[in-house]
Amino acid sequence: MNNRWWIYQQERFPILAHGPLVVIFCLSVLLFSALQQEDPGMPPLVQIAGAAVSTLILFFQLRVADEFKDFETDSRYRPHRAVPRGLVTLRELATLAGIGAAIQFAVAIYIDIGLVPLLVGVWIYMGLMTKEFFVPAWLRKHPSVYLLSHMLVMPLIAFYISAFDWLCVCNVMPAGLGWLLALSFFCGLVLEIGRKIKAPAKERTGVETYSGLWGAPKSVAIWIACIAAAAMTYLNALPYLTATLNYSIVAVVLPLLGLAAALPLLRHAWRQRPSADIAIEPTSGLVALTLYLCLGPLPFLLG
Repeated sequence: MNNRWWIYQQERFPILAHGPLVVIFCLSVLLFSALQQEDPGMPPLVQIAGAAVSTLILFFQLRVADEFKDFETDSRYRPHRAVPRGLVTLRELATLAGIGAAIQFAVAIYIDIGLVPLLVGVWIYMGLMTKEFFVPAWLRKHPSVYLLSHMLVMPLIAFYISAFDWLCVCNVMPAGLGWLLALSFFCGLVLEIGRKIKAPAKERTGVETYSGLWGAPKSVAIWIACIAAAAMTYLNALPYLTATLNYSIVAVVLPLLGLAAALPLLRHAWRQRPSADIAIEPTSGLVALTLYLCLGPLPFLLG
């Protein structure tokens, strides 16, 4: 393995950190659909693997798009990052993203050719994101619109993943899919805002953070509001799954336990202690992981 690519993934796209959440995300979306079919059960392994590989590549392509979009800013304010310091080049990254696209295209054709237009739709939206919808200056002046417009890619990806089940089985979308897509949107906001809240001493010139844009108290309040919104969409999605007593108990108790575990971190964040930003990011991951686990994998295991 070329050492510089190993270094790049460690710095910019850590597979060991992102991989498990991506797999849980895929399983959650697939099983939410599969458990509503006439013959509910685990989708074939080839569909699960295809969805997981395609999704992981999509997130890598988003990372590559960010490298292109932020190259000038990174070169000026963050020259230590992989691309500005010459570890890898934008051309090399574009080549890898293109190879990934070929893999995704092949997977989609192999699983069901009906997946192709959905995949192309996600690619088109990602392309618009890379160009910042051709209004970059205006979006930069409206960070809230920038955030929301870019986060819409999450329900698009979730919709594409879900099609690996329902498109192959009955061509009918599962009931309650809208709530699952909304959950992916709000979990995306929780993760994105959470990773860009910094303690005042860690703010740096040229590095945009939500704590810098909105102020620390407001950014933390918005982050907590997004957690609440994610929880509400989760509760609205739950009734669409056939519930056993065991699952019903776990579906309520596990998120409450996760919230209880996160409360000390939330308290630190709300009070803006020096360690607050360290606590916020793992809490964001815990929220997303817990909600996704309870909407697919757990009902399958406990059903």
